[in-house]
Amino acid sequence: MKIKKTAFSFLACIFFVALWGCGTLPPPTKEKKEGPKVALVLGGGAARGFAHVGVIRVLEQEKIPIHMIVGTSVGSLIGALYAADPNSLNLEWLAFSIEKEDIFDYTVLSAKMGPVSGERLEKFVQTKVKAKTFEQMKIPFYAVTTDLNTGNTWVFEKGSLAKAVRASCSIPGIFHPVELGGRLYVDGGVTNNLPVDVARAKGADIVIAVSISKNIQNPQISTLVDVILQSIAIMGRELVLYKSRGYDVLIEPNVGDVGLTDFTQKKRLMEAGMQATKQALPKIKKLLEEKS
Repeated sequence: MKIKKTAFSFLACIFFVALWGCGTLPPPTKEKKEGPKVALVLGGGAARGFAHVGVIRVLEQEKIPIHMIVGTSVGSLIGALYAADPNSLNLEWLAFSIEKEDIFDYTVLSAKMGPVSGERLEKFVQTKVKAKTFEQMKIPFYAVTTDLNTGNTWVFEKGSLAKAVRASCSIPGIFHPVELGGRLYVDGGVTNNLPVDVARAKGADIVIAVSISKNIQNPQISTLVDVILQSIAIMGRELVLYKSRGYDVLIEPNVGDVGLTDFTQKKRLMEAGMQATKQALPKIKKLLEEKS
């Protein structure tokens, strides 16, 4: 019996090898190696955030993969628009449609915690973005805010997209804080204006960070809103300098001469984002090659 089993096994092996050699059986497949996980981190900076659109446009044109987007303040707005619909032309069209009044809806009826309610911004996201929740996003997206009650950074990654973006953009002293679950949330730039650490915590292998707070000089400060915005900008710059380390590539569009509430310079801001990204492309492509 043992001799018969051995002979049968031997003949089976010969038969299998013969079939493989003749191409009847497919060769064993190799598992496809996944490339590095790339995160795009978009910092805060009010109207200067239109530069983020130019950055995204170049990355898309050069087929740089984006596996997650992390955004603070205006970075969360632009990031949400693209993560829901990864098409830079559509993003550019939407960006050009954003007006100052879509963001700064001043109110005198309930100005106790700030002159801007933020409701119009939330409505803009609700109407312009097909995805209503984080779970529906085509690219994983994280909106960074600040828990006003504890002083800690808080990252929204599930639930209402519009509400989270509104919270991330709610500049304290200007916008009403957003109340959720019995807590108050304000602009993520208060604690984390360029949340590289969030991208790392979510598993990013390569972090491309976009800072629009390099040059914050503003010679035209004449209102309370100007004072608060400039103060937040100064704080954001310091956070980027001393806290937001750990990125692999830092893109800094030259947008410091544009006012924080100036919505008339969209094209120039986008072009600045494109130019800065083109300069960073060699380093980005080298990193992708090295980590693939």
